[in-house]
Amino acid sequence: MSAETPSGKDAAYENFPVGSWLLPVALRPHIATYYAFARAIDDIADSPDLAPDEKVRRLDGFEAALTGRDMDDPAYLTAHTMRRSLAETGIPVAHCADLITAFKRDATKLRYRDWDDLMGYCILSAAPVGRYLVDLHGGSNDGYGPSDALCKALQVINHLQDCQDDVQTLDRVYLPGDWMAEAGVVVEDLSKDASTPGLRQVLDQCLDGTKALMVEARRLPGGLKSRRLAMESAVIIEIADRLVRRLRDGDPLGPKRIQLTKPGYLWCCVKGVVKAL
Repeated sequence: MSAETPSGKDAAYENFPVGSWLLPVALRPHIATYYAFARAIDDIADSPDLAPDEKVRRLDGFEAALTGRDMDDPAYLTAHTMRRSLAETGIPVAHCADLITAFKRDATKLRYRDWDDLMGYCILSAAPVGRYLVDLHGGSNDGYGPSDALCKALQVINHLQDCQDDVQTLDRVYLPGDWMAEAGVVVEDLSKDASTPGLRQVLDQCLDGTKALMVEARRLPGGLKSRRLAMESAVIIEIADRLVRRLRDGDPLGPKRIQLTKPGYLWCCVKGVVKAL
């Protein structure tokens, strides 16, 4: 019996391309393995049907399989596959272990004190994805900094897109608590049909923080040693910038999830590739 709790989300749900045609063919199976691993443990942390201690127990099982303490439990097949991929590519296990640490935190931590507290979570829950890709494609002359900034920005964007669903499904709030208190926002405001003026203020503060992260993120393509990953990252930067604008103009509490249209997504792909070239 598998330890996984599939949510039905797949690569099409994400804001960014996963293992797209821009990346080297030989690396795409490893990227798919990493995505499957990240999706599996994220789904456990986000399952509304599991108690916190059961989530942590299952994530502990993933960690044991990933690190080789458990070599054959079929309940953790995805982690065993990930362990073999890491061994084949020489990628540090930390890029997977940090995700497990983040999702264990998700199982028990429902509120974030301030922006720095939220960024501390994002460096574990999002930055490892970028670091994995950077290392898999030969590294960057600028280190992990620009990649970390982009991944943290993408994570905040996702939090804002899903802020209502997160609180209604899991009683989880990723908005900085001090900003909410200053604006007179209470958790119940996130379940309303539209954002209150105070909540709009908090959302805009989060978007301001994301905009600052994107300044550093824009350095990413120029420092990457892989031209293909540079093109992919330039596309993702275009997507992030457009989503920030849409979240600024729209209301995440509205009837439809704020995301890009297919033509808008394709336009970001074209612009990103052209800029990278």
